[in-house]
Amino acid sequence: MSHVYRKAFCIFSLCIALIGLGFAQSLGDIAREQRQKQQSKKDQPAPKVITNEEIPEHPDDNTAMATEGDKEPSSSMGSKSAEQWKAQIAAQRRSVDELQKQIDQLNSSIHFAPGTCVRGCVQHNERQVEKQDEVQRMQAQLDEQRKRLDDMQEAARKEGFGNSVYEP
Repeated sequence: MSHVYRKAFCIFSLCIALIGLGFAQSLGDIAREQRQKQQSKKDQPAPKVITNEEIPEHPDDNTAMATEGDKEPSSSMGSKSAEQWKAQIAAQRRSVDELQKQIDQLNSSIHFAPGTCVRGCVQHNERQVEKQDEVQRMQAQLDEQRKRLDDMQEAARKEGFGNSVYEP
């Protein structure tokens, strides 16, 4: 009887060990993921640092406050009619909505392989990480587009148009 228990224990231990190996991630896989994360961080542009020299002493000085993003809308925002403002703001709003829809679709397609995955798991998970990086880039674009929309709405308000031009 003791021999049967010993054999069952050995088989059970072997099964547990094999299951554990199936779930374990190799050191090479971990190193590869870390290298890819560092590479993607290097590819991103460095953030812009604003110094005290770039900030005007007087808030009324609009020329010093203009940034790259503000220059484009302000140059094209001369004296426009209400219809022109409405069309331009509606087009920008559609652009923001479309980008948000793309981000939502990409987010919903991200699914990492489960721990019980047998083949191609690493490549699948790497692709999912790439999708997450793409979502982050698209989110930065979305923030920029929203800022541009806010700038357009503020410029329309400053020109004296009511919220019927720039509110939905």
